[in-house]
Amino acid sequence: MSTKDKVLALLEHNKEKIYSGQLIATQLGVSRTSVWKAIQSLRAEGYLIESGTNNGYRLSSQSDVLNQEQIQSKLDHDVTVIAYASIDSTNSEAKRLLETQLSGNFLVVSDEQTAGRGRHGRFFHSPEKTGLYMSLALQHISSEVDAALLTTAAAVAVCQSIEEMTSLSPKIKWVNDIFLNGRKICGILTEGIMNFETQSVESIILGIGINISVDREQLPDDLKNKVGGLSNHSSGTINRNDLTVSIINNFLAIYQNINSRTFLEDYRKRCFVLGKTITFKQKQEQVRAVAEEIDNDGGLVVRLEDGSHKILSYGEISIQMREGEGFYETKYS
Repeated sequence: MSTKDKVLALLEHNKEKIYSGQLIATQLGVSRTSVWKAIQSLRAEGYLIESGTNNGYRLSSQSDVLNQEQIQSKLDHDVTVIAYASIDSTNSEAKRLLETQLSGNFLVVSDEQTAGRGRHGRFFHSPEKTGLYMSLALQHISSEVDAALLTTAAAVAVCQSIEEMTSLSPKIKWVNDIFLNGRKICGILTEGIMNFETQSVESIILGIGINISVDREQLPDDLKNKVGGLSNHSSGTINRNDLTVSIINNFLAIYQNINSRTFLEDYRKRCFVLGKTITFKQKQEQVRAVAEEIDNDGGLVVRLEDGSHKILSYGEISIQMREGEGFYETKYS
């Protein structure tokens, strides 16, 4: 670990505590000049480190820079972490890294995406310092793992982590969107990498994009009334490093025993579409139905207007929510 990383770890250990340059130098066994250089480097990377004459250094509680060493040191599982200030797309970068034969599971995180991707090739708005954008690459997927369950498992893990770190109660819109107070705060994009010789899924890339704060004036017009941010609903400070760690730890805890499907009960409790009238597209036509349940494969069981039932395994649904149900009266798709 470099001197810079050691200084950061010390300041992170107790944010808002003042550490004199001499105390830091003594504890780390380095010179005060090395400490000063490390502080300047950290500031250049965006860390908010306060100082005053004879007062020492203090890491502000408002400081929030993605740091791969901090994330990796707190993970419960063996996952290599790669952090970027900016990237075109964390999913795209994960694909490129898979092609380099990077071994084991790894996580790509970025402060910004310049070409973030959602489902069906849609653009995912990912401005710097307002969100958390990450992609977990899982390699050597067992043939016994139902890959279709990974998206639902990720949705549960995101909700669990938000609940653990805030007083908020996020809800899930089948199949892969997380909502707060009627606004989307998180999208999940799962992509499989096939082994063409065995015709099986060899690797999975699990992309998660979370809006931490939202400035509506900076949003594209088509998103102004649709998206929200965690900090817009929470009174506390949300540390993105800690949120990343929590999500990955919660997801991998589910993943280790995913075929038991026990996590689906948590999914059902949070899925706000159940019991609601929805529409979905079938052969280019809009079909109305009532969402009744989530089956053991994560599919949405719906009752059609003629009384028959259908299982939706993938795709998108739209739902009209009424006032008083905890969501804005709008259409989600």
